Amino acid sequence: MSHPPAAAADAPASVVHHLAARLPGLLLTVLIAAAAFALGRRFTLIGGPVIGIVLGIVIANAISLPTRLRPGIQFASRQVLQWSIIALGFGLSLDQVARTGLQSLSVTLVTMSVAFVAAWALGRWLRVHDDLKILIGVGTAICGGSAIAAVTPILRPDEHDTAFAISTIFLFNLVAVLLFPLLGHLLHLSDLGFGMWAGTAINDTSSVVAAGYSYSRAAGDFATIVKLTRATLIIPVCIVLAIAVAVREKRRGGGDFRLSRIFPWFIAWFLVASAVRSAGFVPAALQAPLHEAAEFLIVVALTAVGLSANLRRMASTGMRPILLGLGVWVAVSVSSLLVQLAIGQM
Repeated sequence: MSHPPAAAADAPASVVHHLAARLPGLLLTVLIAAAAFALGRRFTLIGGPVIGIVLGIVIANAISLPTRLRPGIQFASRQVLQWSIIALGFGLSLDQVARTGLQSLSVTLVTMSVAFVAAWALGRWLRVHDDLKILIGVGTAICGGSAIAAVTPILRPDEHDTAFAISTIFLFNLVAVLLFPLLGHLLHLSDLGFGMWAGTAINDTSSVVAAGYSYSRAAGDFATIVKLTRATLIIPVCIVLAIAVAVREKRRGGGDFRLSRIFPWFIAWFLVASAVRSAGFVPAALQAPLHEAAEFLIVVALTAVGLSANLRRMASTGMRPILLGLGVWVAVSVSSLLVQLAIGQM
């Protein structure tokens, strides 16, 4: 009598174990997000995503959360965010995605160039070493912590540098979520103008989504597509960086460098969802509920990001990386607005 392989027999138990480990933190995140979502409907000028991230930060830094909550919170801040982006795809046609991506490309290329030049110049002036300059520059130019994670196997920086860069980028993500919508209204930016600004000048996808939908639904849709277009540019950046490291070290840039590991696959599924919608497979009656479900998932993800924030750790990173991050972020934000003003897109 044959017996199933041990690995196959253990697979269901492993799945149950992972689910059980994530459940407490995920439940806490969903409960806080539900409150934030309801408050966001009442205070529409602020919006559920911003309320969610603020509630998360306050709770995480007011009380010491048990370690057993971490797996579920991390799951919500990463996977749930990706699911929310995919769900948004069901409400956007491929034609709209392609048109917005092409429309934003010129602004994106300018802001990326400004980010790298500013990181190099300010980094030299502040005497920040090369690896940290590159990490902060890439994080600001493309997609925050995701971009930093993508280039880490290529650069192989000190873990302390990686933590510095991520903490610095995260700090300005939080500032952007709270500040950008207010500045957008003061500048009387159109939905398209604000979406372009948020999508090209805010670092992480989660913060772009939060700021965009806090401004308006149209601005949120536009900002999301702009940000996803920008995120795909991590591929050529990583290739160039790998070549540069290979030249510097007189060998190839690390055996673990593979495009399949750095490509943001949720963007591909976002396009699939958009294609399904464009093909007419999503009934009109379902489009509004799907968009509302996506918005709730966004609030869940942003609440988890807030619950992951450690303000003490951010304060301990030192002033030079923070000043570098601030300078690069301001340069990118201003350049985005100036390019839009020059081409009449505000």
